[in-house]
Amino acid sequence: MATTTSTRLSKQARREQLLDTARAIVRTRGTDGLTLVTLAEEAGVSRPIAYDHFATRPGLLLALHRRLDEHHRAAITRALRDAAPSAREVARVISAAYFACATDMPELSAVSAALKGNPEMEAIQHELTDSYADLMAGALLPYSGLAPQTLRLRCVGVLGAAEAIAAELNRERATDGEAVTALTDLMVSGLDARGDRQGVSERSSG
Repeated sequence: MATTTSTRLSKQARREQLLDTARAIVRTRGTDGLTLVTLAEEAGVSRPIAYDHFATRPGLLLALHRRLDEHHRAAITRALRDAAPSAREVARVISAAYFACATDMPELSAVSAALKGNPEMEAIQHELTDSYADLMAGALLPYSGLAPQTLRLRCVGVLGAAEAIAAELNRERATDGEAVTALTDLMVSGLDARGDRQGVSERSSG
């Protein structure tokens, strides 16, 4: 049965199927329940197929982490397309999408924890931070009076704050709404945004 199934899918389609199965295993059993053997059993393929795609358990976890993170960034990108054109709304959309990951994709934090201390994971984390910073800076640039590189550096700092706020959220020391508001405020306050300065000035004079 496994051999028959494997002939129906291209290698890329098979990899996608295996990663979908791996995600389901982590969601129901945690990362401790995910091995190449359990993956093969749940996906209905032979063990050599699972090993051919990921080689080792850390390799599987790293591939799954990349996949989940891609979904996370895609969700933020989609949300930004519908955001109203203002600094605060763009910041709020980014913040809401960032923290929605904690509830929509609990597997991502679980896989991250399982990979803690892995040298390859550290390199990936740097890569992902760069990607998120670029995404945030690109979305916020139209509302900022800062030079692009200065804005990007502030976005890197905001991402560090976002991780700290997410930790508070996971410990149930903040609500979703409080987390979104806190991150939104941090982003807007660091923008040096022309529109926001004008709005503050108008409110002050009124």
